[in-house]
Amino acid sequence: MGRMSPIKVLLVDDQSLMRMGFAMVLKAEPDIEVVGEAADGKRALAQVSALKPDVVLMDVRMPGMDGIEATRQIVAARPETKVIVLTTFDLDEYAFGALKAGASGFLLKDVRPDDLVAAIRSVAAGDAAISPRVTRRMLDLFAGKLPQDEVADEPAADPLAALTPRERDVFVAVAEGLTNAEIAERLFVSETTVKTHVGNILTKLGLRDRVHVVVWAYEKGLVKPGEGGTPLAA
Repeated sequence: MGRMSPIKVLLVDDQSLMRMGFAMVLKAEPDIEVVGEAADGKRALAQVSALKPDVVLMDVRMPGMDGIEATRQIVAARPETKVIVLTTFDLDEYAFGALKAGASGFLLKDVRPDDLVAAIRSVAAGDAAISPRVTRRMLDLFAGKLPQDEVADEPAADPLAALTPRERDVFVAVAEGLTNAEIAERLFVSETTVKTHVGNILTKLGLRDRVHVVVWAYEKGLVKPGEGGTPLAA
């Protein structure tokens, strides 16, 4: 049940050598097509509109419009295009900002070629490019920058009201940063069943992927910074 057409990728980085390096890696893959390049956020927006890529590899630190604002505008204008942010070091505040803006994950710029290709395929298939566990660590680190006013607006509302009890269980596990395999083991179900539940959760809550389950849980006050235990404990 593979894709019939190659995954269309747009490369966005202000360093031409960096774009060239990524292009060389990706052009060697039969199921990936580099459809264009851009050196800044504004040009990236125009390229997304014209080329309709499946995945954008987005540098965050660029002159003019940075990758965070470009990500925000791309996600708003063309939600079906997924953004993977490129950063120079792990747990970067810029990468965190891009996740909040709607990116589906981040990669270090010195990522191994195999991992780069795997991340692009994963995001194109609707999964996240980084594990929810890494997202948890980022949120713990930058939690002070999260807006808390949303939590106070509707104190009586249950943000998870649309979910079934089992979907709530899966939501909790994803928000903790567990993988599908770990969730399956915890709940004594198959990984296929977990994937089905995750898909239902994303649809019902209007979230893009697993990364945004974690971000959303923090924003709604359902997970507290530094919590090692189970969030949403009944």
